[in-house]
Amino acid sequence: MDELKDLNKDQFRVAIFGSARLKENSPEYYEVYNLARLIASAGIDLVTGGGPGLMEAASNGFFEGNKAASNRSIGLNITLPKEQRYAAHLDVKKQFDRFSERLDSFVELSNAFVVTAGGIGTVLELFYTWQLAQVKQIDKPLILMGDMWRDLLEWMRKWPLKNNLLDQGDLDLIHLAKDYFETFTVVQERYDHFRGTGRS
Repeated sequence: MDELKDLNKDQFRVAIFGSARLKENSPEYYEVYNLARLIASAGIDLVTGGGPGLMEAASNGFFEGNKAASNRSIGLNITLPKEQRYAAHLDVKKQFDRFSERLDSFVELSNAFVVTAGGIGTVLELFYTWQLAQVKQIDKPLILMGDMWRDLLEWMRKWPLKNNLLDQGDLDLIHLAKDYFETFTVVQERYDHFRGTGRS
């Protein structure tokens, strides 16, 4: 039975992408934990890669903020050569063998994407969702949280943009947020729009 198919399609969800390698004592872990706590407190579901590191930071923070126990934490794990365990506090789990199928599930389930510190896998998730936004296959916020991404955006301006390989509008699709509070502000704005309140 595929639990993903049974999820409420009218529920707002935020995907958090991030490294499996960063530990509990890192500043990035603290930021992701607090963001997920706010997401749960607002009545929003969470989607992560379901593994350790920043994915578990999100899962733990969500659990702490989900006092009413009415929201769901969804983990989309991936089979890797080195075994990847599931994070704690996941309400729905699904294992994938292919990154492509997993990425499509992230996009289908989520209404907003937050990209935190990470390596190749996280960058893959960033550029996949960014590509879909560029060609207007999705209209969902893409938020880069933290200082790690400033240099990437500067490189995008210096090379692809300067050489007419993309447009300024493509860069405008990205929200750069310095911390979890600024990130949550963008999420909250889209959530309010989703609910039809029109609040800013």
